[in-house]
Amino acid sequence: MRVGLWVAQVVLAVAFAFAGQLHLLTPIPALVEQAAWAGAVPAALARFIGAAEIVGALGLLLPALMRIRPALTPMAAGGLATIMVLATVVHFVRGEMSLVPVNLVLGGLAVFVWWGRTKKAPILPKT
Repeated sequence: MRVGLWVAQVVLAVAFAFAGQLHLLTPIPALVEQAAWAGAVPAALARFIGAAEIVGALGLLLPALMRIRPALTPMAAGGLATIMVLATVVHFVRGEMSLVPVNLVLGGLAVFVWWGRTKKAPILPKT
C-alpha cells in the first residue's frame, strides 16, 4: 500500500506540476490554443488554477518526504481532487468529452492518495 501511494503521489505531482506551469506561464493566446477552456474564463482564473496545481504538486511530496507537517499531503490530494471535479464539470458543460477521462483518472488517484494518507498509511511527523 505504501509503495502504491508513493507511486500515485509522484505521478500526480509530475502531472499537476506540468499542467500548472502550462496554465501559469504560457501566454494566454497560446494557452487558449492548447486548452480551449482557458478562453472561456478570465485570465486571472487560469493563472490561479495553474498556481493551485503547482502548490498541490509540491504539497503531495514535500511534507511527506520531509516528514514536516505530513498532514498537508492528504490536504493537497483533496484540493487536487476538487480541481479535477470542477474540471470535469467544465469539460462536460463545454462538450469536451475527450478530456473527461483524464480528469477522472487524476481525480481518482488524488482521492486514493487522500484516503491512503488519512486512513490506511498516514505518514508520521518527525519526532
